[in-house]
Amino acid sequence: MEGRERIIIERVTPEVEGGRYPAKRVLGQSVRVEADIFADGHDTIAASLLFKGPGDRSWKTAAMSHLNNDRWMGEFMTEEIGIYRYTLQGWVDHFRTWQKDILKKFEAGQDLSIDIRIGVALIAEAIGRTSKRAGKGLDRLLEAITAAAATDMEAAVALATGEEIRSCMEAFPDRRFAVTYDRELSVVVEPRRSLFSTWYEFFPRSCPGRNGEHGTFADCERVLPDISRMGFDVLYFPPIHPIGHTKRKGKNNVPAATADDVGSPWAIGSDDGGHTAVHPQLGSLSDFSALISRAGELGISVAMDLAFQCSPDHPYVKDHPAWFRQRPDGTVQYAENPPKKYEDIFPLNFESDDWEGLWEELRSVVLFWIGHGVKIFRVDNPHTKSFRFWEWLIAGIRKSHPEVIFLSEAFTRPKIMYRLGKIGFSQSYTYFTWRYTQREFREYLTELTRSDVREFFRPNFWPNTPDILPEHLQYGGRPAFMMRLVLAATLSPSYGIYGPPFELCLNEALTGKEEYLHSEKYELKTWDWDAPGNLKDFIARMNKIRRENAALQELWNLRFCDVDNENLLFYVKAAGDLENVLLIVINLDPAHTHSGWVTVPIEELGIDPHQPYMVHDLLSDDKFIWQGARNYVELDPRIIPANIFRVRKRLKRETDFDYFM
Repeated sequence: MEGRERIIIERVTPEVEGGRYPAKRVLGQSVRVEADIFADGHDTIAASLLFKGPGDRSWKTAAMSHLNNDRWMGEFMTEEIGIYRYTLQGWVDHFRTWQKDILKKFEAGQDLSIDIRIGVALIAEAIGRTSKRAGKGLDRLLEAITAAAATDMEAAVALATGEEIRSCMEAFPDRRFAVTYDRELSVVVEPRRSLFSTWYEFFPRSCPGRNGEHGTFADCERVLPDISRMGFDVLYFPPIHPIGHTKRKGKNNVPAATADDVGSPWAIGSDDGGHTAVHPQLGSLSDFSALISRAGELGISVAMDLAFQCSPDHPYVKDHPAWFRQRPDGTVQYAENPPKKYEDIFPLNFESDDWEGLWEELRSVVLFWIGHGVKIFRVDNPHTKSFRFWEWLIAGIRKSHPEVIFLSEAFTRPKIMYRLGKIGFSQSYTYFTWRYTQREFREYLTELTRSDVREFFRPNFWPNTPDILPEHLQYGGRPAFMMRLVLAATLSPSYGIYGPPFELCLNEALTGKEEYLHSEKYELKTWDWDAPGNLKDFIARMNKIRRENAALQELWNLRFCDVDNENLLFYVKAAGDLENVLLIVINLDPAHTHSGWVTVPIEELGIDPHQPYMVHDLLSDDKFIWQGARNYVELDPRIIPANIFRVRKRLKRETDFDYFM
């Protein structure tokens, strides 16, 4: 122990579970680090943020600045995908302390002869810490201060407390008794698409164009331009593997299938192969690779469903019986959520005696598909598998493939969802689907964007999924679909839809359940994607707005504002430089027109309270002149249930007229 160390460093952010897990950022984002840093007594202190990127061997430094109440801040930019590491260092700055004190003494008219000698000694020590060339500036200043002190103390003090000497001394600080934070923290930097992405899900076997016939990867290629025109950049397929026959489920999940039933894609495995095979009716591996290549040409990434479970016909069941739970009657334990039985699916046993063999095999599956061009995995029910397995798997994949993205599909308890985020999942499904009221949205989004949850949990909002047809979509009609789309697309930088049913506003549900009637999970569909009333143009407009407005491509910039009608939700999203400011108002009631007065935070947005400003509704293309904080809105959900106003502030230029920007 060095007893002369005096600095305390605590309450560091971001710091996820004491540094056990990394914080999350995407390429090009800054990492802002804050901490309480202080020392005993009244000496001035200094602090640095130390960081190094994925390929760095030595630490880089960024000066930290004092905020208030012993709170300090420093930041660095992320320039590579991978793991960055950072820590903090603080020390007593004796020279800055001396500068502060001698200035006070000079103003008080005290004798400074001894104090000048103390400062000269501190400068001489700094010169001793420098090279001859680097110390020339300090040599010159030392001579000037010494000479001035003999004849003009005021001039000597001015030189000794000036910015030039301060800058030179800060370049060569005395860190003999510096304290380094006792933890080395980390931040995982992922591709930009980990934060900002627009997902479209559909079943390739139901690809349109051939009534009643099984779709193929080649059919999917033909609809890629339509998906691109709607503005989606991630195409997500449910499992594309061979489907088992034993205990196959029929239409509407009935236990007994007919010879014509196609089964659930999540019942993976048959004589045609398992998790590294494709369903033969979809095509071949080379067909799948061609689809990925064509999608890439259109700026679309293909996401694969990673469902680690098996049908009774999966090769693993025969070749690796130890990977499954055996029942007393000699049969394999099928999946169940009593009273529900999923006899077409065998869960893997992560408590198997051969757990290491199981882990290695599952990792090989991921690497296999990465080798075939898949860079995004939507992981089915990760909360039903071992946390330790996911942490090991994702960390290992990131070492060789840091560009890979994992989306967690875990609709479960909050602590479990957050743990999955901590151990490595890039994005997560959320409770957005079940938030309805103004209060619920404000509370939930504040938790996701303003609490420490934001450091490790990135939301991906889905209004519907093949498993979930929420009640508000069942009864709210087309306005409800439009309203939920705008909510998902503006509240979160990442969102997705289960495509054709959402576009077509399909709302038939099983009685008393939030599940689709005649679910595509169990049967082929032939979609008329251009049916009257479809939302394709509205979706395309919404996604175009997202692409053209940087404010919608971030998460933490969300701010809820007051509106005097609880059926309206009002929030602001602004890019950091306030060049892109959006005011978003949504009618949460799909059945009735609502109006109210919104309160715009004009001071924070740099809007002159005495000047009018234009707001341009990007959805309707209407323009309005507003002034001051309180302004009136009215939304008829049968027309458009939302306003996305871009603020066009009134500015003055060198000419005599005003214009709207």
